[in-house]
Amino acid sequence: MFLTQTVPRQREIIEVVFRNGWDYMRRLLTGGKTDEPQLPTPAVLKNILVNLGPVYIKLGQLLSTRPDLLSAAYIEELSTLQDEVPPVAWSEIEVLIRKQLKSPLEEVFQKVNPVPVAAGSIAQTHRATLADGREVALKVQRPGIDVTIAQDIALIQGIADLVARTDFGQTYEIKSIAEEFTKALEAELDFTREAGFTDQLRKNLAKGSWFDPKQIVVAEIYWHLTSEKLLVMEWLDGVPLLSAKLSSDNNSKDIATQRKDITTLLFRAFFQQLYLDGFFHADPHPGNLFYLHDGRVALLDCGMVGRLDPRTQQILTEMLLAIVDLDAGRCAQLTLQLADSAQPVIVARLENDYDRMLRKYHNVSLTEMNFSQVIYEILQVARNNKIRLPSNMGLYAKTLANLEGVARAFNPEINLFDEVKPLMTDLFRRQLVGENPVRSLLRTALDLKSLSLQSPRQVELLLDRVTSETLRWNLSLHGLDGVRRTMDDAANRLSFSILVGSLIMGAAIISTKAQTPQLSVLSSVLFAAASLLGLWLIISILRSGRLR
Repeated sequence: MFLTQTVPRQREIIEVVFRNGWDYMRRLLTGGKTDEPQLPTPAVLKNILVNLGPVYIKLGQLLSTRPDLLSAAYIEELSTLQDEVPPVAWSEIEVLIRKQLKSPLEEVFQKVNPVPVAAGSIAQTHRATLADGREVALKVQRPGIDVTIAQDIALIQGIADLVARTDFGQTYEIKSIAEEFTKALEAELDFTREAGFTDQLRKNLAKGSWFDPKQIVVAEIYWHLTSEKLLVMEWLDGVPLLSAKLSSDNNSKDIATQRKDITTLLFRAFFQQLYLDGFFHADPHPGNLFYLHDGRVALLDCGMVGRLDPRTQQILTEMLLAIVDLDAGRCAQLTLQLADSAQPVIVARLENDYDRMLRKYHNVSLTEMNFSQVIYEILQVARNNKIRLPSNMGLYAKTLANLEGVARAFNPEINLFDEVKPLMTDLFRRQLVGENPVRSLLRTALDLKSLSLQSPRQVELLLDRVTSETLRWNLSLHGLDGVRRTMDDAANRLSFSILVGSLIMGAAIISTKAQTPQLSVLSSVLFAAASLLGLWLIISILRSGRLR
């Protein structure tokens, strides 16, 4: 077992857990009963992650994007985690930069500021000037962080193996979640991946469907200088959005109008990412939204992104309408369509939970409704009903929550539903016919043609299976034994009635045509048999008590 190995990092983790008094992990580590695990309180969990260091802080930040797994209290607490750590000395950083560059540092840069502008758990950022005078930002990986992450990933997976043996671990698929988180951590070590995300977002937002693309900025990547451990990108002069000092001196618009325009720009840019592009910046916290000195808005740090396929985009669009209409039944249907597991669900209970959740919004106007809070509550209901949703639903909800939070702090008068309404008609039109209506029409015609050609063949195959008895129907209906016996009795009596009638009719025909003694005897025998059978049938009906 990995926990029995005496390595300093493992002892440190055990000490942190014991020091913070998390009873469940104390029992787990000491071999006690672990059938009913309890998470530590949000504050204790945050302290454990902070004490464990930068990698676990990053893990907490990733957990804060999973409202489908954790309640709102945990999401709120973990969202405050910041990976601000002391910077690495310039002497160490310089060595790493020189190793990553193909040319001498002095030939590439006129100067590099040795004092970082920001320092995080995985990298720190320096401002520099290229040889041609362009200002750039250097994101440099902390030396040795890849070794630390590899060690901590092994420990995280080991803990997940232990928890996976409990019912709790199996219900929530702890091993697959740990695997997902470790892959995300490993991916952050490759800066070319982040550079690719940045480039893709920059190209997508260059074509603004609902906004002026000139007003939104994503940094340009200098690929010839970028590597796995060094990311070189355009320097953007500005300040965090919430620190922006707006002025109407050199602008015809007053400050309130400027704030509204900026928040509308942000909402529309993110709604295009979510509902049209299917590729979105998943971490729009206040530090990643910048107000530039020229009045534009910039999106920074594309290390965390999310993706939505067209089917999911359509379902989420319909979910918007279901929330506006407070339609619990439709919310339940859409949640089941999103479900990532095939576990049985009690639909009536799910609908009742949604109805109970939405009922409190019946007398609340749309302008007062916190949309991201409603999304969190929908994920909470799904989690309570043991419905496992795809991980991108957590990123989707977290992105909306961060965006709405920053927008409300910057412009308290803003309302997400007011921003959505003008886009809904166009959004449904685009999802219905796409960007090219003629192409969509032709594609639909081809689908109909394919359906018309395939349907007769499918019907023929079905009939072949029915007639050849290769098609079996397995139906299990409980409580029908009595009905079956009653139907059997009725069928038997009907058969006897037909038989009696046939005998009487046969005897009558023979008696009218009888010209010999033998035929007369036969007619009498038939009448006697019919009379006896008829009498027996009447007695059986009377004895059954079901005459009426």
